[in-house]
Amino acid sequence: MNRPQERSDKYTAPALSKGLDILEFLASEPEAQKKADIARALQRSISEIFRMLVVLEERGYVAFDDHSERYSLTTRLFEVAHRYPPVRRLSTVAAASMQALAREINQSVHMAIRHDTDILVIAQVDSPGNNVTSVRLGARIPLVQTASGAVLTSDMSKEDLLLLDEQLSDQPAKLRRLFVQNREFAIAHGYSECTSMVVEGVTNISAPLHDHSGQIIAAVTIPFVKRLTAGEHPCKVEARKALMQMCRQVSHMLGGRVSE
Repeated sequence: MNRPQERSDKYTAPALSKGLDILEFLASEPEAQKKADIARALQRSISEIFRMLVVLEERGYVAFDDHSERYSLTTRLFEVAHRYPPVRRLSTVAAASMQALAREINQSVHMAIRHDTDILVIAQVDSPGNNVTSVRLGARIPLVQTASGAVLTSDMSKEDLLLLDEQLSDQPAKLRRLFVQNREFAIAHGYSECTSMVVEGVTNISAPLHDHSGQIIAAVTIPFVKRLTAGEHPCKVEARKALMQMCRQVSHMLGGRVSE
């Protein structure tokens, strides 16, 4: 059997590669880009980039602004990704339960899956209150910065954990140490609860969703904010209990096997 690199050397599709390069570049840029900027960044000629952009625009993956002469991604990639059955099923089954949880605890809730060394947020529900702390739908965040990452890696084998830790070697040492601590806590307790490494004053509480084999397939997380009117809302312990109960229920709905 050919290895991936051997297959890549033998079978090439330059046009496809250029199109994917454009999509990945636009996805990484916060602002729309002119075709000259895209060509320069990808070290391609303007003419070959322009041909690709025309096709991508016709297919609805990029949009062109006549006034600024800049290109930007549309939501089509996001829509296509959510047609993928596992993501679609997770989002569909969990949606109502996440909304009910957000109302019950007056906190925002999001769901994430693992994407290489990041988490990918595939569902998000805002707090019903006026003050909202939430994570953007579609956001990719390094595993080491999240409670979700600790949960999503808490059922990995020792061999896979060693490989993952090698892949994370470019992350700051302090973050990696905290991540390992949070992961060990998740292994021992079945959930993760830790101070946010991104936003001050937020405690991330995360619990797993399981599939039929008991494997963790997603994490549901509350970026918990303690309000000054705390007596009117569930406390952190109550929020965690509600989250754990919701995740057990959703796992059962997915056909998952969960140990009580």
